[in-house]
Formats: sequence, structure tokens, C-alpha cells
Amino acid sequence: MWGIVPAAGSGSRIQPLAFSKELLPVGSRLDGETERPRAVSEYLIDRMVLGGADRICFVIGPGKSDILHYYGDGYGSASIAYVVQPNPGGLCDAIFRAAPLIHPEEPVIVGLPDTVWFPEQALAALADDCFSFLLFPVDRPEFFDAVVTDGQGRVREVQVKRQDAQSSWIWGAFKMPGAVLHELRRLWLERERQDEYFGTLLNAWLARGGEAWGVPAGRSYVDVGTLHGYREAIALLSEGGTAPGKPDRPREPSASEVAP
Repeated sequence: MWGIVPAAGSGSRIQPLAFSKELLPVGSRLDGETERPRAVSEYLIDRMVLGGADRICFVIGPGKSDILHYYGDGYGSASIAYVVQPNPGGLCDAIFRAAPLIHPEEPVIVGLPDTVWFPEQALAALADDCFSFLLFPVDRPEFFDAVVTDGQGRVREVQVKRQDAQSSWIWGAFKMPGAVLHELRRLWLERERQDEYFGTLLNAWLARGGEAWGVPAGRSYVDVGTLHGYREAIALLSEGGTAPGKPDRPREPSASEVAP
């Protein structure tokens, strides 16, 4: 199973840094008996490995060789490959840079390397044979991609950074068969690469008969791309993965959060 890590962005919201934002130290980890700083992207890699990924593809920009030097050719039990996104082109462009590596029969996980979320094993709740979002409850869904589902968990719409978001559940990662990844890439090319955000592309795919599922297995989610998010991540880690004001167990979406 592959894990795709889009890491080509400049991280303008948290700059200036002297290194790639994906290497921002957040918390720490034990290396044998030695405690050392932990790069924020390690949280995603750990969760991908726990979710079954044995190969990780970093999509990096031309000036982000520090990520290559940091991770080398592997992390834990997973091997690592790198592809380059020559110019900033949005999340869709970054994800599809990895498509040539993915066999249609292989499942693939996609996550964001500047996030910290719990529970660590949540990706195991996603199936291998369909497209599924890992959903997290948040207080301000208008800052994210809110996912509206029906009563059975089928995705009706992804609402990209909308002030009137109809769901407080956002996607934090997703999983799909390699064949679906290639199908989405063909649709993106057909739409002349106009989709910068993955949510708008998925909406077009759903309108053509595609099917996606939302799995509310997430508990706590923090975007570390801002200074405020960095502070929230430190608080989340100090609380053992339970953010203040967040439920210990994920709740099901309420009636107001699903499409009619």
C-alpha cells in the first residue's frame, strides 16, 4: 500500500522558517533511549504505517531537498520515494504527480503532512476497495473542507472552505484503490487541471456517478500550518490526543449535517 504525502507547498502561513514547514519540530520522540525533536510530518507517516502503508511517496518542490535529507530512503518499516512538483499547482496537481508509481490494484492513502490528529490507528477504519474520507469533528469547518454525508455515510458533497458549511465534519485523510486515483486524474486532466482543491474535483466525480464514503473515526485534528495551529498541536499532544472541548469518542453526524 502506498501513502502519498503532498509536501511541495511553501508554508507561507507560518514563514519565515529556515527549513521546510514539514520539518517543523512539534513534540518529541524516543530514538532508542534518546529523546529528540519530532518533525510534524512524522505524525502522518507514523499513522500511514499503522494504516498499512509500506511505501511512502513524498511530493516535494525543487527547493525542499531538506525533506529528502531528513527521511532518506525509509522510515521505520516503510520505504520512501520522492517525486517533484516543479511549480506550485495545488493539491490535485501534487497528488497526481505520484500517480505513475501507483498500480491500479494497489490501495493508496493521502494525508497532509502539516497536521496532527488522533486516534493514531484511525486509518484502519477505511476500506481498501472504495474511496473513503477519514472525518474529524471541528469547531470551525469553514476553514477546512467540510464533508456532507447522508444517513448511511455516503458523501453527498465536499464544501470547500465555505462560510455556510453544513457539516462540522472535515476530511483529514482519504484512501482509495489505485484505479480510482487514476480515474480521478483522468477527470482532472479532462477539466484542464482547473481544480486546485481536491474537494471540487471530487464533487465533479460524484456528479458523474462516482461514490465516496465518509467515516467519522477521527477524534481530534489540528492544522499546524499557522502559529495558532502550532500552539493547538502542542496542547493536543500534552492532553494525550484529546483536545480541550472535543469528545473522547467520535460522534455520528447529526441530522443537520447530512444532505436531505
